[in-house]
Amino acid sequence: MSRIGKKPILIPENVNIKIIDKKILVEGSLGSLIQKISKKIKLNLNENQLIITRYQEDKTSKSLHGLYRVLIKNMIIGVTKGFIKELELVGIGYRASYNEDILDLNLGFSHNIMMQIPKEIDIKIKSEKGKNTILVLKSYDKQLLGIIAAKIRSFRVPEPYKGKGIKYLKEKIRRKVGKSA
Repeated sequence: MSRIGKKPILIPENVNIKIIDKKILVEGSLGSLIQKISKKIKLNLNENQLIITRYQEDKTSKSLHGLYRVLIKNMIIGVTKGFIKELELVGIGYRASYNEDILDLNLGFSHNIMMQIPKEIDIKIKSEKGKNTILVLKSYDKQLLGIIAAKIRSFRVPEPYKGKGIKYLKEKIRRKVGKSA
């Protein structure tokens, strides 16, 4: 069996789980999430734990077994605690502003980049004088949060010579040596 897939998922008291027609609905204090489940996976819901098993022993069933366990666990963590991603804008004149679900980024191009942000994601902008601007993204949906953070980062990927661009807060950029005189 899958080492990850065979572990039962403990369900906190403030989380409601419903299984309807190969879909799982997780409701908590921060919101509710729905995930479609493959026909090769079986869900057993007990009082305070969820056990995931598979019908067959083929390769795809084994890989889906661990995947769905992690997805459901992330859904439970998301509706109770939530997830945070932090992006740092490194570069002179790089600025960001957020209002009315639109993120406005000034990244050194001839025009500003405007991006529509889904309502499930909360954005806070931290900007102090003499320090880089930091975008703090919070959401209860880990998949959506990762997609939006990667999309924002793709507008100006950090370059290896000066390190300018949008990077994750704890990300290390491999720096290259420039031309030698």
